Amino acid sequence: MNKLQAMEVFIQVVDAGGFTRAAENMQLPKATVSTLVQALETSLSVKLLNRTTRHVSITSDGAAYYEHCVRILADVREAEESLSRTRLSPSGRLRVDAPTALASELIIPALPDFFARFPDIELELGCSDRPVDLIEEGVDCAIRGGELGDVNLIARRVGVLHFITCASPSYLAMYGTPQHPNDLKQHRGVNFFSAKTGRTYEWDFTRDGERIQVAMPAHLAVNDSNAYTAAGLAGLGLAQMTQFMLEPLIEQGKMVEVLGDWESDPLPIHVIYPPNRHLSAKVRVFVEWVADMFINHPATQQQGVRRPDQGTAP
Repeated sequence: MNKLQAMEVFIQVVDAGGFTRAAENMQLPKATVSTLVQALETSLSVKLLNRTTRHVSITSDGAAYYEHCVRILADVREAEESLSRTRLSPSGRLRVDAPTALASELIIPALPDFFARFPDIELELGCSDRPVDLIEEGVDCAIRGGELGDVNLIARRVGVLHFITCASPSYLAMYGTPQHPNDLKQHRGVNFFSAKTGRTYEWDFTRDGERIQVAMPAHLAVNDSNAYTAAGLAGLGLAQMTQFMLEPLIEQGKMVEVLGDWESDPLPIHVIYPPNRHLSAKVRVFVEWVADMFINHPATQQQGVRRPDQGTAP
């Protein structure tokens, strides 16, 4: 028995004053209406209606139950209408975490479009290259690059980051320009280390099926993308920077690409969120929005797959 349907039928019988008219109003067979009311009485072990061949009247228990049914069904309808409105215009606080560079260079410039679509959402955007604990820190969803350590989270791949090896003009004037990845042993670089594990990431290069990994000599390692960019601009060493961060600097003459005929592995970008059975409307619309933004952005379009044993880079 569908309890809510049986309650609705019971209300209709009381309001209509009989089974026949209630059946007509609900466009149900009279036998179905009668069966549902009987099943309701059986489940409650209470007689709700007095029946004669010509008349139906409500019992005292039935009158009390009728009032409860009216309130319960009204609450159900209100909840459904509220969810429907929320789906159309989600509202409330939304906590999102994203890497610093992605947040400042890609997400924040695109937020006017997000707020134009969803003006009732209050976004709290945490910007850090430190991987946060979504559950412990109350984060609704996060954007991450590289390896995903927590298998209990739902992950949706939305794009990739492409890397270019580069250096400042001042560095190249002092140390020269490498022509091959093997030349990097005579150079110095700016390294990036994981804020979670402390591990420094190796540099990788691929060309015509040949693959080279380099443990780059360096005087400096950082764990923040903005600091990494600043170090490269200061001439502290060669750097492997994301395409979207580097291209404006190349156009301004502040950085120069090197080893341009070698490619570095792209880094996948994921939107992750806890495995809630019912994803809230505000989280759902943000995930869809940011996925659409990354998939269609020229700097993050998916053009390759990074191996799962490699981690997050700047």
